[in-house]
Amino acid sequence: MNICVFCSAADLDDRYTVPARELAKLIGEGGHTLVWGGSDSGLMKVMADGVQEAGGRLVGISVEFLAHLARPGADEMVITRDLAERKARLLARADAFVVMVGGSGTLDEATEILELKKHGMHAKPVVLLNTAGFYDGLKQQFERMEAEGFLPVPVTELVFFAEDAVGALAYLEERAGLRS
Repeated sequence: MNICVFCSAADLDDRYTVPARELAKLIGEGGHTLVWGGSDSGLMKVMADGVQEAGGRLVGISVEFLAHLARPGADEMVITRDLAERKARLLARADAFVVMVGGSGTLDEATEILELKKHGMHAKPVVLLNTAGFYDGLKQQFERMEAEGFLPVPVTELVFFAEDAVGALAYLEERAGLRS
């Protein structure tokens, strides 16, 4: 399975890097491919290192103005003209999505994927990895959107909030038909 992971390129503390290493190891050991923003810094580097060390493949999709940060040694590296093309390529290459901690760029990628899913443009599973309660507020906001009629489909059909890497990958594998 090609698993697209949206996450920060910032250097973060163990509260965020330890769960990232756990997910990366599970992706690699499961024989999956990490499709990610291609950066060799921060949490993106943690994910790429872990997947590669555990035997998984790396497909990076970067953008021209960040190409100098692209990871050497990825199995494949695509450089796009702009962020819109990057997001389209990430969507096209992925069978499933995991949204990890991140800033406005990560949130932008997550909301675009969810909006496309809401409108039936894809049916790929999406997980928000709620490390250290990072997405508690967003979960509450989605629940309010649903309760007040702003979402035409239940939140549970759009996204799964996982508390740990094991739960995130189990959900994706179940949705992809890889588990019984």
